[in-house]
Amino acid sequence: MKLRGSLQLRHVDVGSCNGCEVEITSALAPDYDAGQYGARLVASPRHADGLLVTGVVTHNMDGPLRQTLAALPRPSVIVACGDCAVNGGIFLGAQGVSGPLDGVVTPDVVIPGCPPHPRDIVAALRSVSGR
Repeated sequence: MKLRGSLQLRHVDVGSCNGCEVEITSALAPDYDAGQYGARLVASPRHADGLLVTGVVTHNMDGPLRQTLAALPRPSVIVACGDCAVNGGIFLGAQGVSGPLDGVVTPDVVIPGCPPHPRDIVAALRSVSGR
């Protein structure tokens, strides 16, 4: 899915180590400035164009993830950020883990890496926003 202009994303951490969150923060900070391409995080899925998901889906976060997906306006874009969201990463098969994001919803954009570099995050978001 490709949007035009700004890209408002609700970030959902479904079971990460927070490495991806540090890189997302860097991608949005002045050095990489994803905001200049229209990307920003919003507080509510109802105000979002899509989800930015980090971490491997845990049993405890499976339900909240599904509720957040249900609250998104349609059409929406799903971005899997980091190896855990993309393929389960090092936590795949661990107790308490349901699996990667595609077990719940198929992502439109995947950003591999453990953690992904801020430049890769910005490039992926630009691919969606068209800016």
